[in-house]
Amino acid sequence: MFKNILIPTDGSPLSRKAAKHAIRLAKEQGASVIGFFVAPPYQPKVYADYVPTDFITPKQYAERVKKAAAARLDFIKKTAAAAGVGCTLKHAASDFPSLEIVKAAKENGCDLICMASHGRRGFSRLLLGSETTKVLSHTTIPVLVLR
Repeated sequence: MFKNILIPTDGSPLSRKAAKHAIRLAKEQGASVIGFFVAPPYQPKVYADYVPTDFITPKQYAERVKKAAAARLDFIKKTAAAAGVGCTLKHAASDFPSLEIVKAAKENGCDLICMASHGRRGFSRLLLGSETTKVLSHTTIPVLVLR
């Protein structure tokens, strides 16, 4: 039924749990998986007459994002390899992770997005939002939500 499953992750224990389920499903379906991480975009902190000592260039920031993505996606890579499931790893930088997830699913021909929901409620949900809810409202691809 499913051939290509997108697994967005933030590296949290809940995301790792969702990844395990997604990889198990992929193995049962004979599907492959794409591990996906979204980092915040580059935002330089430079002022008209002052450059902070901790200033980093866009190239340096891209390297940091690449390392952060590798650290968070490593679990998916290892779990997929242990299960014998084909795996590709990708990352992006954006202020809108949910839109990047939907875009990645479309661009990579995914037929399922499998992700975790932290289940925030009340004021914390209002402040932090729910990327899972945003993905659900912006995609036409099925989404499997795990808690």
